[in-house]
Amino acid sequence: MKKLSARRRHPLAAVVVLLLALAATGGLYAAFAPAGTAKADETAQSLAIEEGKKLYSVGCASCHGTGGQGTSDGPSLVGVGSAAVDFQVGTGRMPAQQPGAQVPKKKVIYSQAEIDQLAAYVASLGAGAVTPTESQYSPDGADIAKGGELFRTNCAQCHNFTGEGGALTYGKYAPSLEGVSPKHLYEAMQTGPQNMPSFPDTTMPEKEKKDIIAYVQAVNSDKADNPGGLKLGGLGPVSEGLFAWIFGLGALIAVAIWVAAHTAKAKKS
Repeated sequence: MKKLSARRRHPLAAVVVLLLALAATGGLYAAFAPAGTAKADETAQSLAIEEGKKLYSVGCASCHGTGGQGTSDGPSLVGVGSAAVDFQVGTGRMPAQQPGAQVPKKKVIYSQAEIDQLAAYVASLGAGAVTPTESQYSPDGADIAKGGELFRTNCAQCHNFTGEGGALTYGKYAPSLEGVSPKHLYEAMQTGPQNMPSFPDTTMPEKEKKDIIAYVQAVNSDKADNPGGLKLGGLGPVSEGLFAWIFGLGALIAVAIWVAAHTAKAKKS
């Protein structure tokens, strides 16, 4: 009886029971899958970087250098991160057609998959701002009123109170924000493209960026209420009053001249 009891209590018996239980509940898969998944993700990332490097060599290297170090025709891309690439290429600003005071938005020539590959390659050159997820830039649940306050404090000086853009110095300008996607608005705040200052999370938290995005979308939507009628660029009552003064007074003067001229002719006749 003692020998039988000893066999039943053999240490390997507990191991065998545990393995059987793991196999029955999928525990073995859970134990070994993460390593396999990580390996697959790493391989996919390596492939994306490799494909991105090919695209970069064809479309970007002539200005930014073969290794992203920059040249006299383009700045260094080391450390700009994937968010900057997604914004610049995703809005058609890059590749640039020609040098100038500012690179305009134009038709996008790359697919989103190719943009992701380019972003992966540039991100591999040095750490930088990461392309945001939908949960980060989605305006759902954001405070539009707070976004308006933040926009008027940080953005209106260049982009106008309703984000319609405005002129800057030396041929530069702040582009209109009408029709810009929430993702690209977020990335612009992250990276500070061209003349714009950057607002990283340490300066402007994610919640505040979402509030600003919600405000910009609200004032530029087709449903936005404009009780004043013609908004004249959204510059406010000063510009509207000036328009009324100049053109209204001009119209009154023209009418007065016309009446006086016809009155004089009537007297002569």
